[in-house]
Amino acid sequence: MSAPSPSGADIIRHWLRTAPFVGHLGIELIALEPGVATLKLPYSSAMTTIGSVVHGGAIASLIDSAAAAAAWSGAEVPANIRGTTVSLAVTYLAAADGEDVQAIGRVLSRGRTLVYVEVDVATASGKAVAKGLATYKIG
Repeated sequence: MSAPSPSGADIIRHWLRTAPFVGHLGIELIALEPGVATLKLPYSSAMTTIGSVVHGGAIASLIDSAAAAAAWSGAEVPANIRGTTVSLAVTYLAAADGEDVQAIGRVLSRGRTLVYVEVDVATASGKAVAKGLATYKIG
């Protein structure tokens, strides 16, 4: 009897635990359900640009990771297990100053291999920080 095949959610949970860059940033999975993923970037002075402001590149990486997690969370797993960001657009709304940042990725549309995801980013106190739109390819 063979082991059951992993789900898309299993794959993304494993990736978030083991991807070196995600680990370097300290990104944490908060919640995962089909089509929705919530990730947190804990505040660290190593992630700042000026003073205690979180660097936009760290926020963009959080957006990219949340989009990937949302895309995989409800995906049918292809024979060739791979994925990549095809496009990523980020609009910064305000500075994240000295706080953890949370991203919620939501699938807008899912095609055969392309998944379109929006990501809302806010500080721990609820201030909107950024909005992201991503296209992610599975398989």
